[in-house]
Amino acid sequence: MADIMTKGRLEAFSDGVFAILITIMVLDLKVPHGVDPPSLLAAWPIFLSYLLSFLMLAIYWVNHHGLFQVAHHVETSVLWSNNGLLFSLSLVPFSTAYMGENDFAPFPTALYAATLLICGIAYIPVHHAVMKQLRADEKFERLARRAGWKNYVSLALYALAIPLAYVHPATALIVCFAVAGLYFVPNAFLGRTE
Repeated sequence: MADIMTKGRLEAFSDGVFAILITIMVLDLKVPHGVDPPSLLAAWPIFLSYLLSFLMLAIYWVNHHGLFQVAHHVETSVLWSNNGLLFSLSLVPFSTAYMGENDFAPFPTALYAATLLICGIAYIPVHHAVMKQLRADEKFERLARRAGWKNYVSLALYALAIPLAYVHPATALIVCFAVAGLYFVPNAFLGRTE
C-alpha cells in the first residue's frame, strides 16, 4: 500500500528532531561573565528551566520509542500526528528560554506550562493512531491503559499549572516537576497493571 512505510524512517526523523531540540536548549545556556560562585548562581533560573525541559523531552523520547516498538507499520495518520507532536515539542526551547531568562515571572511560566499542555495534547493522536493497529492484539487493552492514565493526569496537572503560575509561579513549576516525576514512578507501585 502506498500510504504505509517502514517505522525506521519515522523513528530516525523523530530522533533527529529530539536531538536538535535538546541541542538548541543547551546552546541557550550562556556562560556567566563573572568568575566567582555568585555569578554562576545568578543563572539558576536558566539551569532549572533547562533541567525541567530536558526531563520532559527525555520522557517524550522514551515514550515515543516505546510506542513505536509496538507499532506494526506507519500509516499516513501516524505520520501526520507524529509531525503535530514534533511541532509542539519544537516550541519547548523557546518557552524554556523565555521562562528562564525572565526569572519565572508569571506570564512566561504560564506560557511554559501551556506549551507542555499542548505537547501532552499532541501526543494523544499519535498514541491513538498506533494503538488502532493493535486492536486485534491481546496486549492492546493493557498497553492502552498503561499509557493512557499518565497522559490524562499529566494534562490535568499542566492545565492546573497555567493559572497557578499567576498566583505562585514556583508552585506551578513544582506541579510541572511532579508530572516529570510521575513518569519515573513504576505503574505497579501506583496500583496500575503493567
